[in-house]
Order: sequence, then structure tokens, then C-alpha cells
Amino acid sequence: MRYRIEYMHSTIQLGKSDLRVPPLGVGTWQWGEDLIWGFGNSYDRKAAEAAFSASVAAGLTFFDTAEVYGRGGSERVLGACVKTTDKPVIIASKFAPLPQRIGRRTVTHALDESLKRLGVACIDLYQVHWPFPVISIEMLMDILADAVDAGKIRYIGVSNYSAVDMRRAHAALAKRGLPLACNQVRYSLLNRTPEVNGVYAACRELDIALIAYSPLAQGMLTGRYSPDNPPPGPRRFMPNFNRAALEHMEPVTQALRQIGAAHGDKTPAQVALNWLARQPGVLPIPGAKNAKHAEANAGAIGWDMTDDEADLLSSVSLSWRK
Repeated sequence: MRYRIEYMHSTIQLGKSDLRVPPLGVGTWQWGEDLIWGFGNSYDRKAAEAAFSASVAAGLTFFDTAEVYGRGGSERVLGACVKTTDKPVIIASKFAPLPQRIGRRTVTHALDESLKRLGVACIDLYQVHWPFPVISIEMLMDILADAVDAGKIRYIGVSNYSAVDMRRAHAALAKRGLPLACNQVRYSLLNRTPEVNGVYAACRELDIALIAYSPLAQGMLTGRYSPDNPPPGPRRFMPNFNRAALEHMEPVTQALRQIGAAHGDKTPAQVALNWLARQPGVLPIPGAKNAKHAEANAGAIGWDMTDDEADLLSSVSLSWRK
């Protein structure tokens, strides 16, 4: 009964595909990932299942996973969760272009294994996790186009592709009469590189969705951490979380709190996600370890900051636009 109230959000079209998705998705890297996120210790499968239920109840029905997350664990957890709801859910997963995967059979085998773990006959959006060093982009797109024809996937996307490589993938799929639906890249107030390296501009030009992963900069934009309160676990040793970095982002945190207070006490994380979701053609996919996280994520949309507030955030985060 906890999730009976459903938030109503408008949907957006994912690039030139016919997939209509909420303006905020759900990243599921944390589901099943024990080495980095501590799955099975600080939270467990029941918590992930609760995060799924809360997300669906809030109208967030786009879930992004990958075969490498938790060594297949994330796909298995998501697949089990999907069976618990009768509401339409959109599943996105990713193919890992490992060096030993050479040739058509390795790609189709990886796809078939993902289908098994997810327990579905077709994946709505199948993305290449990073640029492929062995098989050419053109050949890989052709293999995936065959999978579309076979009914195993609906749409094709890429991840971590440069503007040049994305254009190659787009051109290769166009020869098969298919759109490139998305490019999933790291994008947040604290990582605005897509705005200057040509990726975002190419996405807008070609009508390709930009799916933004790590939209909260792995927790830096939650407002929970400060120079005297770094995050626990391995993250405290990452360059982004050293004392100098945390001191440098204080103006961003202050602006997030100021804007949040003006909109019904929205949290810094909700404000940061709202700023990202208002960028045309951008779909943020924050993670959620539990129902509380999922419900908090949902509070990031359904309201609008002013243009002046958005400009303030853009201004105080300019040093991350590089």
C-alpha cells in the first residue's frame, strides 16, 4: 500500500524511436553490484525490489541496466522485478565490447544471455557500452540491425561514444533504415563535457537522445558531503571526492540549496536532476538503492525552476564545462 499513489509525469520521445519515456529514468548499476556499491551488505535484493516498486508507482518506468553490472546480477534482479508488475516497463541494457568478443556470434551470444537473465523475448533499447576496439562500428551496427530484424531488440543505442563515432554509428544504421536512439554519456552539473566536446551538439543535430548517467556525480550533488564529511567506502579515494574538490563545489551546493528552498524544500539532488532534465533531449538516469531513494528521485520532476535559477546553476558550475 505504500506505493499506491502514482505521480503523473509527461513523457518524452527517445530520439527518433517510438519509445516514449518519463523525463527521468532509473539506473540499476547498484542492483547486484557488490564490489563497488556493496550490494548484499548495506542493502539487498529486497531493497532493490522496493526501489523498483516505488519507481513504477511514481511513474518512472524506464530502467537502464547492463550485462557487466554485478556480473549479470543487475539484469537478473531487474528481470525478476519486471515480473511483479502489470504496468508497461521499458528495459534498456548494454552489450560489453570486450576484446575477446570478435565476430557476429559473440555479439548475438551476449544478447541472448542478456535476454535470458532479463527473462524477456525482446529488449526495448540495446546499447553498446563503450566504443568497440575490434569489430568496426559499421559491422557492429549491422549485427545489431539484424537483431532488430529478428525481433530481439527494438532500438539500438551507444554509450560513451565520441561525436565522431556516434556519427559513424548513426550513418551505418541509416543504411538499414534504422535510427540511432541514444548516446549514453556521463553528464551532470559537475561534468558538462558533452556540451563542449561535440557530443550534445551532434545529438541535437541528429535527433539522438542523450542519456545522462552519473547525473548526481556519484553522490557529490546530493549535498550530503563536505570537506569535513567525505563519502564512505572507495569513493573517498576518488579525485572528485578529495578535500580540494569538495571545497571547490561549495558554491554549487549553496545554489542547489537556495533553489530548493524556493520550491518547497527540494533537496540539492532533486534540483540538480531537474536542471539536467530541462536540457532538451536529455534523459537523466539516477540510481536508487531503495524505495526512499526512488521516491526522492521522483521528486526531481513535476516542477519547474525559473530560467534565472537555471542560469545561476549553469554559472556556478562553469568550471566543470571543460
